[in-house]
Amino acid sequence: MLNNSFLLPSSYFAPISYYSIIYIYPESIIEKHEYFVKQTIRNRCSVCCPNGILNLSIPRIRKNSSKTLIKDIQICYTEPWQKIHWKTIKTCYNSSPFFEYYMEKIHALYQKTEKYLIDFNHRSHRLVLDLLESDQAINYSQKYDLDTPLKDYRKYSFNNENIIKYDQVFSQENGFINNLSIIDLIFNLGPESDSYLKKIDVSKIY
Repeated sequence: MLNNSFLLPSSYFAPISYYSIIYIYPESIIEKHEYFVKQTIRNRCSVCCPNGILNLSIPRIRKNSSKTLIKDIQICYTEPWQKIHWKTIKTCYNSSPFFEYYMEKIHALYQKTEKYLIDFNHRSHRLVLDLLESDQAINYSQKYDLDTPLKDYRKYSFNNENIIKYDQVFSQENGFINNLSIIDLIFNLGPESDSYLKKIDVSKIY
């Protein structure tokens, strides 16, 4: 029997499998008291470009200490990463079936400056749930609990052995690429994203 809620890491336009997990539980709790883990979905998402997978990373202000809680990670704006990310997304998906339908809301995400990564991720997560027309509640951990009684996905990479293909932009060049950012699914399937997510076997996610 499933727990009533589960624990996820904070994420930037998380992989498709991340959102398939959300569909089987009534409540999600996002961890905000763990140490930041670099080169993960906490500040990076993967999109599809003509040459294959392209990772987009939100730059952070580095501190002398290597250990900083995710809630205290500050975004670095020495380079215009918001413009770069949006331009990349537009280049990758402007020929997708639902790009024009969703582009204004996603573009708006990059037009507001957030000091903390956790806040930007929160806005991106709320946006995705809105686009998916999901009423999933968003809650945050109150402290770090190593031995949580909840189903714990904090250390998952969100790879998925359960491959269900759908039509993608650049599929002729790259073939099908599994488990990209949720925006790849939304731009390509639009309202059908909901039914796709429900078909994924979450036991195959790791």
